[in-house]
Amino acid sequence: MRPRRTLPQPLLSVAAAQEGLVNKAQCVAAGLDKDAVGLLVAHGRWRRVVRCVYDTDPTPSEQRRRDGRHGHLRRRTAWTAMLAVGNGIATGACALALLGVDGLVEEVLPEAARSGGMYSAVDGVTLRRYRGFADEEYRGRRIASVVPALAQALPYLSRGEVVAVLSGALREGYIDRSGLDDVRGMLRGRRGAARAQSLLDLAGACDGSAAESFARLSFVDSGVPPDGQQVMFTLDGVFLARVDFVWCLPDGRYVVAEIDGRAFHSGEAMLADDAGRQNRLVAGGRVIVIRFPATRALSDETPTVGTEMAARLHSLAWRPTPGLSNVGFVAL
Repeated sequence: MRPRRTLPQPLLSVAAAQEGLVNKAQCVAAGLDKDAVGLLVAHGRWRRVVRCVYDTDPTPSEQRRRDGRHGHLRRRTAWTAMLAVGNGIATGACALALLGVDGLVEEVLPEAARSGGMYSAVDGVTLRRYRGFADEEYRGRRIASVVPALAQALPYLSRGEVVAVLSGALREGYIDRSGLDDVRGMLRGRRGAARAQSLLDLAGACDGSAAESFARLSFVDSGVPPDGQQVMFTLDGVFLARVDFVWCLPDGRYVVAEIDGRAFHSGEAMLADDAGRQNRLVAGGRVIVIRFPATRALSDETPTVGTEMAARLHSLAWRPTPGLSNVGFVAL
C-alpha cells in the first residue's frame, strides 16, 4: 500500500506556516489517520521529529540549504515544542527565535511551558515550570513575550550570546533601557541569573549584528574597548563611510575594524562597494582598516579578534579616547 500522492491542501497550508511541521491532531483533522501517516514516514516522504510531530520536508534538517537556514531551523525547533506539548507555550530561546530577536548563534533546544506551570514529561522536549509570565498570540499558538522570554533564555545562553541577544533586542526596538531593567528584575532568583545579570550592562544598541556583539566583547576582554561604534567618516563635508568600530591614535590617525557578515558583504556588487568604501577611507593616509569575517568574530579560536586587535593597537601606541561614540562622526 502506497501513501496517497496528493495531500490535503489545508494540511499543506498549515505545515507551511509551521516551518514544515504538523502534529497528529492536525493530520487527523485533515483526514489522515495513523496508518496514512505511518506510510508517509515509511516511504520517506515525511520524517518523524518527536512523538506525534512530523516534518513534511523529507530532507534531513542538517542537510538543508536555503536563505535564512539558521533562523528556519530555530523556528522549526520552537514549533516542535509547541506541537508536541498540548497547549504548549514556546518559552526562552524558542520564543526569541519566533519573535525574530537577533543574536542567537547556536542551535536552540525545544522547550515549552504549560499554562499554570503544569508539568508532564514529553518525549524530546524540555518542559519548563514557569508561572505567571506574559505571553502573546503567534499563528494560533502562544509564545512568551519578549521580556520574559529574555529572562527565561539568558541563563542558558553562552556569554557571547547573552550580549548579542540583548544588543539585538535593543537595536531592533524589542526593548529599551527600561525593558532591560525589567529583564534584570525577572532574572532574580533564577538558576544562572547572577552570570546573566553581570552581562546586562554590556548590551549595546550600536552593535549591527551578533558578530559585531561578539567582536566588541572580545575587544573589551582584551583591554581595547572601541573609542567609537557606527562612526561616520566625512571629507570636506562629503560622506565617505560608516564603519563598525574605531580607535583614535595619538598621531591623529584612526584604526577601523570592519566585521564582514555574509548577509551584507557577499556578491560582486557588494564586494565592489566594500572595496570602494575602503579605498575612500585610506586614500588620505589617516585611516587604517582591518577586516574580520563574521565567522572569525563568532569563533573563540586563538588568537581571538580581540587579542589580534590589541596587539595592533599597542604597536601603534593607542590610548583610550572617550567621547567619540557620543560624537558619531569624524571629519578627515
